[in-house]
Amino acid sequence: MQELFEYSDDREERNAARANALESLLIEKGIIGEQSIDKILEYFDTKMGPFNGARIVARAWTDETFKEWLVEDTPGAIASMDFPTGMAGAEGEHMRAVANGPYDHNMIICTLCSCYPFPVLGLPPYWYKDPAFRARAAREPRAVLEEFGLNLGPDVRVHLWDSSAQIRWFVIPERPYGTSGWSEEELVRLVTPESMMGVALAESP
Repeated sequence: MQELFEYSDDREERNAARANALESLLIEKGIIGEQSIDKILEYFDTKMGPFNGARIVARAWTDETFKEWLVEDTPGAIASMDFPTGMAGAEGEHMRAVANGPYDHNMIICTLCSCYPFPVLGLPPYWYKDPAFRARAAREPRAVLEEFGLNLGPDVRVHLWDSSAQIRWFVIPERPYGTSGWSEEELVRLVTPESMMGVALAESP
């Protein structure tokens, strides 16, 4: 969705250069080891990411009791599943889930910076951190959702949830039609990071 906002063509290169320079400086001063960053990135590639969130959502779609538990006590419900150590660690503290319904649509933003539930959604995309997105989503959420291709009916209420260091939100999207009888493993494939952020619906079968 980066095309929705104006970025310079060399943004990736400039940011990568800054990151590499900072990493080199931290290694030179002995603050981190040479493999520290690589280990962190590997962890988020393989252990913490939207694949976890997709499993949680698929479980909620197939188990109404679990879904209610997830909304009422998000950390407790997540802890009942078989996930790697660290789900409640850095960037996963105080996670809360909200569920979409036929007349209620939820969307998460962070008006202060880019607080985000890394363990279930992975690393935040550029547009989520962009000041234009944060300001406009808070002011005119329906217009922003339309730019993402999500047109909600006038009878659907839009609820904004502002993530912070105290609470990091994610969305349980509605289960797509035509998936009755599907297993959790099949449903996982329909859950996208965007649907768990509330800027899209889950994929249709």
